[in-house]
This record gives sequence, C-alpha cells and structure tokens, in this order.
Amino acid sequence: MEDKHLSSAGNYTDENIRTMEGMKHIRLRPGMYIGGLGNGTDPRHGIYTILKEVIDNSVDEFTMGFGKNIIVDVDEKTASVRDYGQGIPLGSVIKAVSILNTSGRFDDSVYQKTIGLNGVGIKATNALSLDFYVASYRNGEGSWAKFSQGELVDSGREKTSEKNGTFVRFTPDNDMFPNYAYRMEIIEQMVRNYTCVKVGLTITFNGRAYRSENGLPDWITYNIPESPLYAPIHLQGEDIEMILTHHDGSGTIIGSFVNGQFTIDGGTHLSAYKEAVARALMDFYKKDYTPEDCRQGLVGAIYIHMQEPLFTSQQKIALQSERLIGKNGEPGPTIRSFINDFICNNLGNYLLIHKDIATAIENKIKQAYKLRQEIIQIRNRNKNSKATSVYNENLRDCRIHYGTHTSKQMAQYIDKSSIFITEGKSASGTITNARNPNFQAVFSIRGKSKNSYRSSDAKVLENVELRNLVAALGIGDGLSGLRYNKIIIASDADDDGMHIRMLLITFFLKYYRELIREGHLYILETPLFRIKTKRENRYCYSHEERNAAIAELSKGKEKVEITRFKGLGEINEKEFRDFIGENIRLEPIVIDEAEDVNALLEFYMGNNTFERQQFIMRNLRSQDEIEGVDDDV
Repeated sequence: MEDKHLSSAGNYTDENIRTMEGMKHIRLRPGMYIGGLGNGTDPRHGIYTILKEVIDNSVDEFTMGFGKNIIVDVDEKTASVRDYGQGIPLGSVIKAVSILNTSGRFDDSVYQKTIGLNGVGIKATNALSLDFYVASYRNGEGSWAKFSQGELVDSGREKTSEKNGTFVRFTPDNDMFPNYAYRMEIIEQMVRNYTCVKVGLTITFNGRAYRSENGLPDWITYNIPESPLYAPIHLQGEDIEMILTHHDGSGTIIGSFVNGQFTIDGGTHLSAYKEAVARALMDFYKKDYTPEDCRQGLVGAIYIHMQEPLFTSQQKIALQSERLIGKNGEPGPTIRSFINDFICNNLGNYLLIHKDIATAIENKIKQAYKLRQEIIQIRNRNKNSKATSVYNENLRDCRIHYGTHTSKQMAQYIDKSSIFITEGKSASGTITNARNPNFQAVFSIRGKSKNSYRSSDAKVLENVELRNLVAALGIGDGLSGLRYNKIIIASDADDDGMHIRMLLITFFLKYYRELIREGHLYILETPLFRIKTKRENRYCYSHEERNAAIAELSKGKEKVEITRFKGLGEINEKEFRDFIGENIRLEPIVIDEAEDVNALLEFYMGNNTFERQQFIMRNLRSQDEIEGVDDDV
C-alpha cells in the first residue's frame, strides 16, 4: 500500500513512499476496513462492526454444521464471544487474527455461502482494540494469544478441559473510538437478526437466550409487535426465502439478508424484492394500482444464499453483487431475475389458494390508492405554489446532499450531510450562522406543528410547514430521494421545546417510520449549563456533569458562575459553533422493537385519557426541581 506525503518543500520523492504493515494500516485508515468509527449511538458505528466481525465467524461455524450455541457478553466497554465450532487450527491462532489476507474462508471446499469472505474482519477487531484475547480449543488442547492495538503481547499452548470452539474478548481502543459505549438494544437487534435466519442457532446475550424456531416469521413478529393485517406469507426455495405482510400504517419495513448477514442498507437483493412484490401484486389484481400502492405499509424480508457475495464495503451493509455464481463456478442468473422469477411464480399461486389474504391485501392497496389520489389532488391545487418546492422559505440549504455524487474534495461531507429542524427566528438564526454551509442545512418551523396522530392524512398533507419539510427532505416519493443523512430536531429544553420534539417525532413515526428504523432521525443535545470562572468555561449536559464541574472548580478561590440555558437562542454563535461541530452530541431516535408503536402513539398523542393524566401527575416536577441551580456559588 502506498501512502503519499508531500515534503515541506512540496517535492514528491522516493522518500515519500511508505510501506505499512497490515495492522498498522488498519489503525491509520480504519475507514477502509470498518467504515465510520463513532461512539456507539448508531448501529453503523465501528464498535458494532468489530463486534459483528467476531460473531460472523461464529455464525459461519454454525452454518457449516459445527456448534449450535454462541455466548455473547457485553458491558459498556468490553465484549466477548464464545462459540462451540471447530476452533481455529491451533498452530494458526496468531496468524488467523493478526495477518491480513489469512483465512479459512478462501478455501471453498471448507466454507461455502458464509458471511466471512476475505480474512480482514477479526484482524480489524484486533488492531482497533486496546486489549484483545483469543483462545482456540481443539480436542483437549488450547492455544491462546494476547494483543494490544494489534501487537502481540503474549501467547501460549496448553492442555484444556474446554469444549471445542473459539473464545474472543476485546476492549475497543478509546483513542480510535472516543467516548464510546455499547448500547444493548442495538446488540439485541443484531442478535435477533442472526437467529431469525439461522434456525436452530441459540445466541445467549448477557445471560438471555435468543433462538428462532420459525425463521423469518419470527423476524416479522419482532419488527411489528402490533398484529399484522393478515398472516405473513412465507415462501421458501433453493437458496431463497421471503416473507411479507402489511401493517395498518404507512411506510415500509423490509429487511434483507445474505448468508445470515443482515444488510442494513439493502442492496441489489432488496431492490429486486421490492420490484418483484409490486409486480406480482399488480399482475394478480390487474387494477390501476402502482408499485407504491402495493408497497404502502409493507412489512417483509428477503434472504438469499450465494457464493462470493460482493458488498459495498467491509461492513457488509449493502449487497453489490449483480449475478449469482453457478454450481460449477460458471455465471448464474442475475440476482434481479432470480428473485423476480421466484416471487412472481409463487406469490400469485399463493393468493389464488388463500383468498382471504388476497382480499386483505387488496383492501390495503385500495386504501393506499385512495390516499394517493387525495395527495395528487392536494399537490395539483398547490402545484404553482412555492410551498411545494424543495427550496422553500423555511429552508436554509447546504451545498452537499446525502446520496449525491460530487467532487473528491466534497465527497467527505456526504455522510455528514445534516438538516437541523428548529423553532423560532432566534434559534434558527443562531444555528444558521454557526453551521458549516457545506453539509449542514437548517429548516425553521413557526411554533408547534400539527398533531399528525389525531389528524387525518389529508389534513396533515395540507399543512404547509409539514409539506415544506417533506419537500426539503426529498422524501415525497420515498426514502430514495433523501437529501440528508441526519435529520436533527433542535428544540429548546423546556416544556414547549419538548412538545415540539414529540410532535415532530410523531409525524415521522406515523408517515416515515423507515427513516427512524434506518437511523436517520436524531435529537440535538445542547448544554444545559455553563460553569464559568475567570480562567475557564465548562459546558455541562446534565445535572451530574454540572455538579461534578462545580465541585472541581470550587476547589480554587475563584467565584463560580452558573448559567442555565433555557433556550437555544440564549447560546451565542461562537458557542453554538462548537456544539454542532466535530464534538456534536446527538441522541438517535430508536424504535424498541418490543414496543407497540401504535399503542405508544395513542397513549402520548391520542385523546387526553384518565390514564395519561395520572401518568403526568405521577411524573410531574416543578421548574425549581428541574433547574435546581443558583445564580452563583
């Protein structure tokens, strides 16, 4: 690998050419191996990638018929994985976890249609860990090794009573993942994804056993706890499995898997699934429906097995392969035709037999069709209005947008592309002046938006500000046009701000739930307090941070001043620039798959019931309790 550095004189010479060992290169260029780094607030962050790489190897052992149990233990900082597979060959333990391009997955006679492909994953875990320990057990013998930041510290070989398999324990390096912490709900979803496509596999996560007896039907149950409109349609064939149903809402929830790997960003197989389902339904009903009508409220998943899958990155978050490999290594059918043929040939036959399900699906499609016609009418009435334009009066746009192709200089900003949704001129003005105009946009709303849960779809769609917001985000025709990777709600930390936050979250939950499921919606965390002395300003995001700062700064003789920020408009532009810069704090909006989302919306945003009144009374605190701060100490 060549790394070009310009000398101080600006000359490019032989001395500028460097060769780096594999493990050092992983630490220098981690993005090549695990994508983004991050602190653990998003399932795409690197600490989950390096954990997944270890689990992938264990799942591959199960796939090849070795070991039905995997034990995963994780606290905030450290993770361990124990499987009961074959175990790494004892003489190759050190090599298998520390030398790039070393793997048993290169031998197709041993591993076929597995997740692991190129021998990189566990090396990345090792290189990016402060402490890394691996042990392999085979037939009464064990071999182990300890590493730090990819460098071998110690190793040994000994007799053992441990059952065959592999054990890995690691602590991610805080220098690579600043202020990281594992979120258990993200790992729980990861574990469930594995077990739902690997029937018979038990993964015990932090003492709780996860096992699926039914496969993809269980994945549907986990992802829509509320009852679906009809019993899920589950179809299986050679190297392919699919499931679909509909729920009583809008938006789609569709999972995609390759060889047991959950592809969070889909890829060619997901695109083919969406196309095939819509085509099969339109062919069956032979009505003037559109693909969007057929997919409205769709919940489903597609799972394929294939040799040598090509992913968009080492993270394996999206499938890039266009074609399958045949049994003898010859080119097979395209993934698109393979999935289309299977679904179109089987779904129609299924509906002919199950007429009650066919009726339920058509009723849902008719509902979507009616809503689409209402939307068309509303848009036609406003087609000459500026309100329907992406560039509307509420938007202060940025230069770089999510999913666009641009120059190499600007490409670094694409994943950073964000839009802040603010309320009021003061807050929006501050953020607009403090933002980075390359990749940070601002959308300003006036006061509280409509409660979309209690309003009809047509009323919501007629709301100018919400319509402007949808246009600015580029999601009027689905998430394919999404213009920003992060949608950030920036509201005040008072009652009104919290209400605005709830109204916006409700809107996205009802109409664009997939935005949340795919990790695009966030809450901006801004400091509640500024602790100031003559020599230092310290910003605190919680009462605990405030108390710790006061205790520390009060040790001197200087007076400590405490400022409580009640609104975003109270923070000056210079301060705000730091708060939304490299050290921005974002709280992701995550849907707990065990919760009935519709029931939650009904409780919080529905009619003002006695139960909700009692809940408020039990949890009500005075403003003094909330602030709990004097002017100075």
